[in-house]
Amino acid sequence: MRGAPWSRTTRAAILTTVAAVLLAACGSGGNYPATQVPPSTTTPPAKVPTPASATCTPDFLTSYAPLPSLDTNLLTSDKFAAEMTKRGRLRVGVSADSMLLGANNPLTNPSTIEGFDIDFARAVAKARFGDENKIQLVVIPAADRIPALMTDRVDMVARNMSMTCARWGQIAFSAEYYQAGLKLLVAKGATDTTFDALKASTKSVCAPTGTSTIDFIRTQGVTVVGAATHTGCLVLFQQGKVDAIAGDDTVLAGLVAQDPYAVVPKATALTVEPYGLGFNLGNKALVQFTNTLLDQMKADGRWKAIYDKWFAGPLGPAPAPPVSKYGRP
Repeated sequence: MRGAPWSRTTRAAILTTVAAVLLAACGSGGNYPATQVPPSTTTPPAKVPTPASATCTPDFLTSYAPLPSLDTNLLTSDKFAAEMTKRGRLRVGVSADSMLLGANNPLTNPSTIEGFDIDFARAVAKARFGDENKIQLVVIPAADRIPALMTDRVDMVARNMSMTCARWGQIAFSAEYYQAGLKLLVAKGATDTTFDALKASTKSVCAPTGTSTIDFIRTQGVTVVGAATHTGCLVLFQQGKVDAIAGDDTVLAGLVAQDPYAVVPKATALTVEPYGLGFNLGNKALVQFTNTLLDQMKADGRWKAIYDKWFAGPLGPAPAPPVSKYGRP
């Protein structure tokens, strides 16, 4: 005989502990392997400039044309590439708490960050240095993705970042490597499962600060609560302090994997979120090198293999890889 359901208070106490483990693992005091370091806690983020409208021409999905091959000699004239060669590793800004995308695995290997984004980062490191372990994973919050590139703390960001016109005025992007969509996560059995319903019942929605997600939900008229990360939103949700979490379907799939009392209602995505790997605006050569690699991965089955590894279960069969668009001068 099945026992009575746990109260939300009991559920929160148990599941908040699980989420807290993930938060602790990605904080500045975490126990990182040699190739993973926390972000700086002393240097304030750089001021992000206001982008010029010209950066949206021809459109925000258009990246720089790929190089003829993955010959690293094609990068020797680029100052960023020279500095990277001297370091002997690729520095990548990542998440450590976005389950399935980039997260510590507290059950099997808590000292290793793994996920969809991490596999693409390692593929770039392997193409650049011949070894996927020639990589330094720098854990950053979502709001620090652009400042980390602008201040040259990282060479690349692989942290489920949507390509937008505004961001093209601040950093450069690879060709699109995944297309996500914004949805809502709510408690199982909840009746308010849309922005309109949440607004009508004056319920709150959480999203990470410094993201296009929180910008979008502010336009929906709902009560908005910000957190540093989606795991921070999950803690608030489990404590009953927010009623829903907004995020890309990829991110919410990872949260559901952590909380059996959460669900993402079947619904059409509210936005289209094209993911691009981020780079410093001056590092055009590495963007082109990465685009060469992405095109090869989309064509030879490696893209599908990475998708199947992380998303086939929660999101279904792999779609066709996003078509690369080139033409940016």
